Amino acid sequence: MTTPETTAAAPGNPKRKKALTAVTALVAVAGVAYGAYWALVLNHFESTDNAYVQGNVVQITPQVAGTVVEIGTDDTAHVKAGDVLVRFDPADARVALDQAEAQLAQTVREVRSLYANNSTLQAQIAAREADLARVQVEYNRAQDDVARRAPLVVTGAVGKEEFNHANAQLAAARSGQVAAQAAVTAAREQLSSNQTQTGGVTVDQHPNVVRAASRVREAYLALRRTELVAPIDGYVAKRSVQLGQRVAAGTPLMSLIALDRVWIEANFKESQLQRLRIGQPVNLQADVYGKKVEYHGSIEGLGAGTGAAFALLPAQNATGNWIKVVQRVPVRITLDPKELVAHPLRVGLSMEAQVDISKTDGRMLADGSAAPASAQTAVYASDDSAADAQVRWVIAANGGGNSARNAGSPAVKPAAPVATLAGARLAASSSAAVPAR
Repeated sequence: MTTPETTAAAPGNPKRKKALTAVTALVAVAGVAYGAYWALVLNHFESTDNAYVQGNVVQITPQVAGTVVEIGTDDTAHVKAGDVLVRFDPADARVALDQAEAQLAQTVREVRSLYANNSTLQAQIAAREADLARVQVEYNRAQDDVARRAPLVVTGAVGKEEFNHANAQLAAARSGQVAAQAAVTAAREQLSSNQTQTGGVTVDQHPNVVRAASRVREAYLALRRTELVAPIDGYVAKRSVQLGQRVAAGTPLMSLIALDRVWIEANFKESQLQRLRIGQPVNLQADVYGKKVEYHGSIEGLGAGTGAAFALLPAQNATGNWIKVVQRVPVRITLDPKELVAHPLRVGLSMEAQVDISKTDGRMLADGSAAPASAQTAVYASDDSAADAQVRWVIAANGGGNSARNAGSPAVKPAAPVATLAGARLAASSSAAVPAR
């Protein structure tokens, strides 16, 4: 005998209802709290982890070709501006400088002879004019003799032979006068021709001397450039040069990085750029130090284009299978130098950047005022002045230029660039053995 099953609605579980209510309330509170946090905090920040340390990587490349005889540093070493990094064999450059100096000396002497010829030619003109005056007197005397004898020939007081002799002397005097006048004209033309090569300039300003002097400057600079010096303070990286290597001009030998002047390049999505402005403060963290170390900086500028726009192979968006990809724009962020000293960064390290966008009254683009030089070096400034001093010494030593005429003491040759220790000893011994000129 079967008993019919009866289904009765089970009364609700009060504990379960309370749990569901609590969970719902908790979710609601969390949502409200997150909304408030987003509105009050997150809404005022833009962040990205697509950020990296950037810096000026200065490539050390020679301006002249040469054979490496000395390497003064190595990877990871710190160098100061002006420190010698690499030396080339200076023998060929020294020979070229000696040849250029010899050519300049010869040119100065040749030009000096042109100026000396002016005085000689002026003296010749004076002598020719004196000859012309003497011949003119003789011609006038012969002319007077003929004039006196002409009426006497008719009366027979003067013989015909004597009269013919007087006419012959007059003709000879006339020929001498023409020849003397031609000699004066030729001497004046020769002086004028010589003065066209010397007029208006001094010896050291003469075109031939200037041309030869430029070759001396070129050879002197080539000798100085056999020493490659550090243009900035920094750390050596990627040294590839080796001893004995024959290096062509422009070959990269090593790199220098100034780690005290690095910056951050944060790549923000294009949808994040709306409220980014120049000057907004930025908090940053480096993966190498973790979240315990925080850097502070500010936005220096926003990139003029997306990263894809400057790619080696730009994207071809005018194709049928185009897929939209969110673009990123590089934003340059400067760091606090004191924090860099305490916690140095290396180029290429990953960073996380968070920009405070609560104030949007700044610029999105830099103003049009002229910006100061972002980087410069003075280590090469002395090369030109030293080359000029070398030229002046050669000119003065060969009697040209105002310095040679007005100097109260003998001209002393300026110190040549010493590229090797042996060269230094040779220069010292030469200066001791040869008296100053």
